[in-house]
Amino acid sequence: MKVTVDKIISLSESDGVDELQKHLTLLSDDQVCSPVSVSHGANRRLLVYKHCIPLCESGDLQTEVTSDIIGLLMLETHSLPGHALAALASLYVDAIKLGEMNSGRSLELFPTILTALAATEALAYGKGRLNCIFCVRDVPLSAEELQFLIEKILRMFLKLDLQEIPPLVYQLLLLSAKGCKKLVLEGIISYFKKQDQLQKEDEDVEVQTIPQDQLRHVEGTVILHIVFAIRLDHELGREFLKNLKAAQSDPLCPFSIALLLSVARIQRYEEQVFEFLKGTITKNFKDDQIQHSSKFLQELLPQCNSISNMILDTVKNSVFGWDHVTQGLVQLGFILMDSFGPKAGAFGKVTEGASSTAKTPNQLACRLGGQVLLESFKMHEPIRGEILEQVLNRLVTKTASPVTHFIDLLSSIVMSAPMILLESSSKVIETFDQLSYLPLSTVEGLLKAVQPLLKASMSMKDALILVLRKAMFSSNLDGRKSAVAGFLLLLKNFRILGSLASSQASQAITSSQVQADVHSRYNTAANEAFCLEILSSLRRCLNQQADVRLMLYEGFHDVLRRNSQLASSIMQTLLSQLKRYFEPEQDLLPPLKLESCISAHGDQVFIQEPLAHLLCCTVHCLLWNQNIRSGGNVSNDEDDEDEEGGVQSELHTILESITKCMIKSELEDFELDKCAEFSTSSSVGVKNSIYAVLVMGLNEVLMEYNFITANYSKNHFEDVLELFKRYHKVSEILKERAGKGRPTSSKTSRSLLSLGFISTLLTALFRDSTQSREESLSVLRSSGDFLRYSVSVALQKIQQLEETGHTDGPEGQSPDKTFCHLCDITSVLMWRYTNVPSTVEDAGKKVKGQSVSLLCLEGLLRVFTTILQRFPTRMSNFLSSLEAEGEGSDLTEQTAFYIRQFQRALMNQLSGGEEGFNSKEAQLLVSILSILSRQHNPSSQQFVQMITWTVKICKETNFEDISLTKGLLSLLFNLHVLYKSPVSLLWEMCQDIHSQLGDIDQDVEVEKQSHFAIISMKTAASTTLLVLSQVGKVLDEVDWLIAKKKGNTQQPLGQQDPIEKAVTIQLGTLLTALHELVQTALPTGPCTDTLMRELSRTYSILTTLTKYVSLVKLSGSHLTPQCYCFITYVQVCAKVLRESKAIPNLIFNIEQYEKFLILLSKKSKVNLMQYMKLSTSRDFRINAATLEAALQEQEQQRDESQQVKKKKKSACLKKKLPLTNEPHAQQKHLHFCVIFF
Repeated sequence: MKVTVDKIISLSESDGVDELQKHLTLLSDDQVCSPVSVSHGANRRLLVYKHCIPLCESGDLQTEVTSDIIGLLMLETHSLPGHALAALASLYVDAIKLGEMNSGRSLELFPTILTALAATEALAYGKGRLNCIFCVRDVPLSAEELQFLIEKILRMFLKLDLQEIPPLVYQLLLLSAKGCKKLVLEGIISYFKKQDQLQKEDEDVEVQTIPQDQLRHVEGTVILHIVFAIRLDHELGREFLKNLKAAQSDPLCPFSIALLLSVARIQRYEEQVFEFLKGTITKNFKDDQIQHSSKFLQELLPQCNSISNMILDTVKNSVFGWDHVTQGLVQLGFILMDSFGPKAGAFGKVTEGASSTAKTPNQLACRLGGQVLLESFKMHEPIRGEILEQVLNRLVTKTASPVTHFIDLLSSIVMSAPMILLESSSKVIETFDQLSYLPLSTVEGLLKAVQPLLKASMSMKDALILVLRKAMFSSNLDGRKSAVAGFLLLLKNFRILGSLASSQASQAITSSQVQADVHSRYNTAANEAFCLEILSSLRRCLNQQADVRLMLYEGFHDVLRRNSQLASSIMQTLLSQLKRYFEPEQDLLPPLKLESCISAHGDQVFIQEPLAHLLCCTVHCLLWNQNIRSGGNVSNDEDDEDEEGGVQSELHTILESITKCMIKSELEDFELDKCAEFSTSSSVGVKNSIYAVLVMGLNEVLMEYNFITANYSKNHFEDVLELFKRYHKVSEILKERAGKGRPTSSKTSRSLLSLGFISTLLTALFRDSTQSREESLSVLRSSGDFLRYSVSVALQKIQQLEETGHTDGPEGQSPDKTFCHLCDITSVLMWRYTNVPSTVEDAGKKVKGQSVSLLCLEGLLRVFTTILQRFPTRMSNFLSSLEAEGEGSDLTEQTAFYIRQFQRALMNQLSGGEEGFNSKEAQLLVSILSILSRQHNPSSQQFVQMITWTVKICKETNFEDISLTKGLLSLLFNLHVLYKSPVSLLWEMCQDIHSQLGDIDQDVEVEKQSHFAIISMKTAASTTLLVLSQVGKVLDEVDWLIAKKKGNTQQPLGQQDPIEKAVTIQLGTLLTALHELVQTALPTGPCTDTLMRELSRTYSILTTLTKYVSLVKLSGSHLTPQCYCFITYVQVCAKVLRESKAIPNLIFNIEQYEKFLILLSKKSKVNLMQYMKLSTSRDFRINAATLEAALQEQEQQRDESQQVKKKKKSACLKKKLPLTNEPHAQQKHLHFCVIFF
């Protein structure tokens, strides 16, 4: 062979081609080349291919010669072995990557190579060996053989290179047509789940064994294979969904979520997939919430995997070319936000108010939907338009339900990618056209969200202005209010050059990503003209309805603070408006024309001008502008300064004149006195009510003005007190009319005092110890009504902040300013309460209404609640700002300091005896302790100290106060459940209740026990309801645990599951507690009904745990017999047996429990019924004593009736009348002797 080859080579090197051809024709096939079946023959052919392919690409050969060579190679391709084909395919791929395919003539051969490679049955190449399973599909296999084969292949996954997985998965899916679909799907999902876990571990150590992009691309390919297989085999899709639904623990992972979202693109599975995902998400949140609220559950089960993290990981992974997943992510995000967003309750009230932190499962699911959409918007350009369009559509169409969550999403999108949104500005402009038809809250939220875009897009700003001008003349009131809101927003944010840069003006108004500034886009003159033009449009609102004017007055101050160059125009506008209602004549009283503020339409009277708000706006703008000018922060032209100075001087004169005249005025001057009518059913009453509200508001505004401008002058403070007295008179008249049951206004109007002023006022009244101010402040401090009023207004503002997140007045919309004022107010309230106890304050005084100390304590409770709801992340800063002594290294120490203060206050209440005991104060203290104790970590030493203290108080306190008992026991239960299971605590309390109320059998004397002195005869009934509520929570936990373990069959043979063991101990202790309660002579009603419901639930749970002999024995000896006695007791004691299902349900559950015990006894050959006493048939029961008494009564009536009958007979014989008797009545009477169940 070697001689032949040498001869051919020598002839090929010579110039004689004819001689070479002649020699080749004389050789046989075996002499020319080795067969393909031999390894060296295959290698030689591969070498020929590797030389010919670059030769054809070089361009040195003629086109005809190249075509002949390629044609010859194509004919021989199918005879090549698999490894040679794989090597040639790799040669082409590398050449394409490196750009070595110059002419592309050899590419005709590439498809032929791939076709031949696909037809290969076995392939050995590189490090591993990939078995093609195609041939196995035609081989008949039994179920066991098929399962063995698939398990073998799945085990090989970990040994193969990542790139070899997709073709193997494809072959597996083909093989799954023969069976074992569940095994195939589980194996694929578990493999990628493990790969994701390894990837996360690699991220932690910053060393990647597998490149992340490579893993994600392989996952994407596998997902496409599976989805394609499901399209062809719907049985595979059904098995996939069935398998995921059946999984009890951790059914999802990022890979399976991505697979589900891809499957959702198939129409027949879309609804099922999203319903499953919704249910799984809410279940995960609920499970996590249940587990976090119980130490017992935390010790038994590991922490649940976060479904939020999995879905957000899926979003991050989708960036690696998972286009088949992105559409499902968008759908899922909107489904979560639509399904779990805030809902409109009765009268349009939001059922779940907006809060800074999501707490409920529904809130968490809604927030997750927003996060999915926001992250998808950032990562995937093709779906941005769709997300934006759907968000805007919901803002326009969902007018009947809250859309705050969609507004928050839009705001986040704008802040994260404003320049991207400018590309879709047309969609935003289309939404502007609907502004006049949208609710005011939606308009305000939408305009605030897109505000950064207005500075970067002139077309968007111009379109908005055009829409707002049209809305200004809308026939719809909400449309005009929307126009005012829009114009005010523009005035706040399109600042004129030279305006004062306030801290509030810098609040989230501009985005660092918006590379456009007002001053670079518009020149100063144009911007000023633009703002003045808007102001002229807004002046038209001063002739519209009161609601429109009110919006304008409430917004002017914020405009002034952010755009101080408009001060002259705004102050002039307010001055001219105020002059319309001001009486310049000093002798005329009252000083304001209140009749001009009211308008009448037929019999209806309504307010036309909110004069108090006008005056309030004027005062706030005047004081702020005066403060800024005096500080020299803003420089204006001299003419402007003179003009503004004249306006300010005139306004001060008017306000001082109004103050003097209001002090001189009597209620009769306003047509208000004790005889005035305030009924809402008459026009006179409505007019008087409006007058009263206006007068109260005017006095409040003047109080704030005079206090701030007084500079601690005694005369000015006397004026403040006189104004308050007039306010107080009107307020007392309104309260008196409301107390007499006459229909007055629905609720007290909000105070017009600003939050900042309340902070200043309270500090001056309670904390200011400056000697020079002592005399002037004593004027205000001498009035107890004024002190109570000041604290009451603070309470009102705090409550408004808690409910809405903002307050009326200046700086009320700024979270930072509001937080600072809240800290100052709390510091004052805390000092006042701790330094002047209510017992000292009330000594020797009989004050109408609550004491100042009690009001301060109520304010502290509301403040702590508001901080936790609105500023949960700033709790540490809040506590640090109160007192220097409260500062600690961490939140736990700070909280512990204040807890000790309130504990001392409560101990003082409890140790002062019944005479000095104030029930409401004690309840408030317990509520505050309950709130503060939530800040402690359950594993901390401070938390244990809190529990120990609470237990001690409950064991030693013997005040028979029901409200205090409820508060202390609720606090004890809430703490104890985070520390350990409360069943032992419940047992002791049930013993105390039994001891206090006695036994259902009056002949039985109950042993006197007193674990908790707080449980007395008076408080036992209310304690019972609390205990039963806690019993219900324990049963809920047991139910949850049983449901968790239902699908888990992986339990070692002969060993008891630790969860079931814990449940057995828990239920055993609970049964002993219920054993005490069913023997207790509880008052019939809520106590007995609740107890029977919990007993029914207990027997339902026992039915699922019949295999535990200890529980069976305990229930048979301690519970079931007493249950029947308790039922009899309830029936005897209840005067009227209500139509309640409690008794039938309890008996049914007991009998079901006994039925399952009998069945289990037969199967296990163990007599479980030996511990149970068979119950009496409960169909009916004859009461022998009642029956005997009824029979005697019937006999007596029969004797009497016979005598009457004789008399009737003689009379009837004379009159010839028919005789009658009453057998039915006698039978009916006998029926009453039978008591049915």
